[in-house]
Amino acid sequence: MLRIPTGGAPRSGTAGSGSAGRLVSIGTVLTLLRDEFPEVTISKIRFLEAEGLVEPRRTPSGYRKFSTEDVERLARILRLQRDHYLPLKVIREQLDALARGEQIRIPAPTAHGDSVDPTSPCAVYGEVGRERAAAARVGRAELLAAAEVEEAQLAEWESYGLIGEAPGGGFDAETVTVARLVADLGRFGLEPRHLRAMKAAADREAGLVEQVVAPLRRHRNPQTRAHAEATLKELAGLSVRLHEALVQTALGVRLH
Repeated sequence: MLRIPTGGAPRSGTAGSGSAGRLVSIGTVLTLLRDEFPEVTISKIRFLEAEGLVEPRRTPSGYRKFSTEDVERLARILRLQRDHYLPLKVIREQLDALARGEQIRIPAPTAHGDSVDPTSPCAVYGEVGRERAAAARVGRAELLAAAEVEEAQLAEWESYGLIGEAPGGGFDAETVTVARLVADLGRFGLEPRHLRAMKAAADREAGLVEQVVAPLRRHRNPQTRAHAEATLKELAGLSVRLHEALVQTALGVRLH
């Protein structure tokens, strides 16, 4: 359980009602959360507040102050996003149900103890997988908040084909990851036009993997088709590892 340092400011009656305890700033909340959620940012916390998922108290001068309950609530929200790929609407409904004393139902974990990634091959294909992936999509505002960019930047990424909505609308979990990485690379001066070659290479790799798996997916035997999805996932992972190793090798040769 996350604990607020005892040196925090005492709760003020003008800042809002709640259980006894200490109140801390948004910066302290960030520090408390980052051990478990290293990618969390102040912008993300503010976005969750704007969406009504957490309601920090305010001092008379307008500063946000968070209680232990607020921090625990934020941690629960971030876990549901990270581990179960739940959209904020579903998370809000579950938190409201918990507040009413009701039991909630979350996606079943895999055999390894992790929730099924709705964008992984084993989840995306098939009716259940498609429904789960569609439910896990986020809207445009959530994607902007996750990547910490403005609408103009997202529009530019779309124009270069780096980012795109899923069929039926919304952005899936992998697209959110792509957005974050493109934003991080942008901070080093790499613009979307520089990243087109990476996107083209990824498309070629995906096409090669699909060629290998296609005969298995067309097989009449259900077990063979199931094996195709597992093979697709394994090949995708190997492809990513090979790409990383090739880049590291190329950099090593050039820098030495």
